Amino acid sequence: MSEFLQFFFSGITVGAVYALVALGFIIIYNSSGVVNFAQGEFVMLGGMSTVFIHALGAPLFAAALAAILITAAVGVALNKLAIEPARGASVVALIIITIGASIFLRGVAQIVFDKKIHRFPSFSGDAPFEIGGATILPQSLWIIGGALAVFFALYLFFTRTLTGKAVLATANNKLAARLVGINTNFVMTLSFALSAAIGALAGVLVTPVTLTSYDVGIALALKGFAAAILGGMGSPFGALVGGLLVGLIEAMTAGYISSEYKEAVAFLVILVVLFVMPHGIFGRTKLDRV
Repeated sequence: MSEFLQFFFSGITVGAVYALVALGFIIIYNSSGVVNFAQGEFVMLGGMSTVFIHALGAPLFAAALAAILITAAVGVALNKLAIEPARGASVVALIIITIGASIFLRGVAQIVFDKKIHRFPSFSGDAPFEIGGATILPQSLWIIGGALAVFFALYLFFTRTLTGKAVLATANNKLAARLVGINTNFVMTLSFALSAAIGALAGVLVTPVTLTSYDVGIALALKGFAAAILGGMGSPFGALVGGLLVGLIEAMTAGYISSEYKEAVAFLVILVVLFVMPHGIFGRTKLDRV
């Protein structure tokens, strides 16, 4: 039982990170129809920026906040400089643009930062808690709690605020949203800023556990995208469930089979699920884009 709990704790920790990355994908996809494959670089920028700002003498939490704001600004710049000018382009062209942005951001990170692996101190120390014979790090609780807090905050934002409802209206029908006076360009900019900030937060939370470097975004983007597809592209709740499922599949495969197969088995299970439910677990059967 203790062995299972250990794998479970590991799975939900990394799964919470995948869920945040998946949420970033879904926020942008819902508002613009764009699949942003630069989402993983937002996670990298959050972690790397925190490392170097903290190294300059800033308190850790101030460095983390600055890193999130910087990454949000990068998200806005991506929208303004790359996505908006390509309005009306095909889906394939937009995907290629975001892949190009991902490569560009990795290159810039190598120049601005370096190619080394980095970490910064855990928020609450490294002494693990013991539960049922298994252990869990305090930072893991920060990761899980942070992910749940983000999902709850976004739920309140989308259901209790006019701006959040404007985002939902734009996601449902962009033309109709324009006709009732919603500034859809602002909504898209806000969506990119939110997505980038959430990615940066994921990077801040996970770096003390998994470390960070300029190229960590590639794998995180793939896992986050897989989680979004598994949960249902377009469903924020699906992002949470999909992320946790991908994390648990990986952890159980690594623990009970072999760590060599965890990547392949996770994607294999996802493919099997999608053959049965092509729109994901919570995805809608039809998405109308205008």
